[in-house]
Amino acid sequence: MHNSIWRKLYEEATSLVKTEPLLASYVYACILNHNSMGSALSFLLANKLSDEVMPAIAVRELFDAAYSNAPDMIVNAVHDMQAVFDRDAATNSYLPILLFLKGYQSIQVHRLAHFLWKNNRKELALFMQSRNSEVFGVDIHPACVMGKGIMFDHATGIVIGETTVIEDDVSIMQSVTLGGTGNETGDRHPKIRSGVLISTGAKVLGNIEVGVGAKVGAGSVVLEDVPPHTTVVGVPARKVGKPCSELPAQTMDQNVFNDESGPAGHCVL
Repeated sequence: MHNSIWRKLYEEATSLVKTEPLLASYVYACILNHNSMGSALSFLLANKLSDEVMPAIAVRELFDAAYSNAPDMIVNAVHDMQAVFDRDAATNSYLPILLFLKGYQSIQVHRLAHFLWKNNRKELALFMQSRNSEVFGVDIHPACVMGKGIMFDHATGIVIGETTVIEDDVSIMQSVTLGGTGNETGDRHPKIRSGVLISTGAKVLGNIEVGVGAKVGAGSVVLEDVPPHTTVVGVPARKVGKPCSELPAQTMDQNVFNDESGPAGHCVL
């Protein structure tokens, strides 16, 4: 999967420089001058994260070292890219995901911050969190544990707390908070299980669990556990039915009225 997606990225980049000459130098710098996904990712993200006091070459060295020591980071990045390609109705090629989609990019920055955090470089991890927030508008504590196949759609305004766990194949829309309920300490943030869709503007607060294949409706405030394969909506959120899909993260259907409701419920497919 890794090599096949890199080949597709390279082919799409080669085609783009022929049809859009104004982007040629950018595409060469970000894609065509590289021989692997990791090399392209480290170059692109380092140049976005660098500032007056942290040069791009230093940031790139951090990415390259992390990718060398934890190759699963590249595997996860590939799964994240495939998730966007499969789920985003506005995306029909791979190249724009890498070059332009800040949701995808911010997840890869978090993966570096998390690697640094686990390796006891916590101040540097917090620096990466800060730059992620400043550059992409996404604020994720470096200790947050995140699986693969994660999609942040639009991404602006996403906030995720320290003890949050996000399992594989989760989709999160813009303006979502996975946070605590106050200034409590210890394990205080949500656990988001696989296949979950968290819709636009939802707030999931406290050490609670959103079960496998659940859906959180737009604008909801979730303060209690959500059972697997359940749709919740409202302030505070309440159960209103069951998602039509076993994995709502893949369908990206935010309309709770399309879900089953009660024993005589229906699905609009």
